Amino acid sequence: MPNTVYRELQNLVTEARNEASNGVDSKSIHQILHIINAEDQRIPAIVEKEIPYIEKAVEILVTAFKNGGRLFYIGAGTSGRLGVLDASECPPTFGTDPGMIQGIMAGGFSALIKAIEGSEDLADQGAADLAEKGFTSKDVVCGIAASQRTPYVIGALEEAKRLGGKSLYITCNHRSELQLDVDVSICPVVGPEVVMGSTRMKAGTATKLVLNMLTTCTMIRLGKVYDNMMVDLQMNSKKLEERSKRTVMMITGVDYKEAEEVLEQSGGHVKTALVMILAEVPAEVAKARLLENDGFVRKAIE
Repeated sequence: MPNTVYRELQNLVTEARNEASNGVDSKSIHQILHIINAEDQRIPAIVEKEIPYIEKAVEILVTAFKNGGRLFYIGAGTSGRLGVLDASECPPTFGTDPGMIQGIMAGGFSALIKAIEGSEDLADQGAADLAEKGFTSKDVVCGIAASQRTPYVIGALEEAKRLGGKSLYITCNHRSELQLDVDVSICPVVGPEVVMGSTRMKAGTATKLVLNMLTTCTMIRLGKVYDNMMVDLQMNSKKLEERSKRTVMMITGVDYKEAEEVLEQSGGHVKTALVMILAEVPAEVAKARLLENDGFVRKAIE
């Protein structure tokens, strides 16, 4: 008789067969690629339907960050790796503290490069890994599980609720089937995969889009962007040094030499350099203005 896990899987959209890819093993390379591409083209419109829920999640994150809270992504397999990826990209892109957004993955960081599949079945470990990070009522956990049933992720979400924190959940199965008590669920139902159950494909793509929207929109609302440009990036590589100079030049109209000089005076802080030039004030005044205006360049120069 089939066990509980078997019964769960047979009812999930992410575990169903895709009629569009029937017989794919007999197709030419050209045909296979067109089948995959056709399925992928459906994803943005599906994610668009979840914008009302993504908006609610962003509001939770903005409030949490303003109150000194943190965001923890937690997942297993592809879902876990995507969370770790998004978390790791925020410091160089937005100048955030590495502790502000963190990724937790079933099996630990070694699972990033080598699958440790059984680790996803350990609900208690998910709870323990979150608690080990010192999760508090000020923090937010975002569980990521394409299949919605991953015990490791569910354990962490239940622990977050017990500790009084906020919880978000990203899954590629129907919201109506969720039985978890979370603050916001984001459910881009992308349908069966081209290769049955391979959720690194459409489900992974949809998840990446949602994570990009969550952190990018949140950071814009926290003043990390001026106009449509990164202004809190860290000058810790040659590329980022030159991008910083180019950003200052494009926004203010100064030449390369002046941008370089003002950035040096600002301590390598693009925001400060922008306020110095646009408001015609020295570095200390520019820093004070930014502090008074929650880091928003536009408010600081007005």
